[in-house]
Amino acid sequence: MQTTRFDDLVEKIKSLSSEEKEEIKFLIERYLIEERREEIYQNYKESLKELNKRKIEFGNNINRLKQMIEK
Repeated sequence: MQTTRFDDLVEKIKSLSSEEKEEIKFLIERYLIEERREEIYQNYKESLKELNKRKIEFGNNINRLKQMIEK
């Protein structure tokens, strides 16, 4: 988005009623949550691919985890 368009948008938002501003805030928060969920899901899918290729491994043995970090 170009700066002037963004500035225009900000000015328009400032002229809205409090109720309309709250609705925009609510919508933006929901969009951000959806974007973050999608990012987490994409990271999960990438991790599964790497796990299947044996590029990563999971474990709960603290000594093994320390060894993995030191590599």
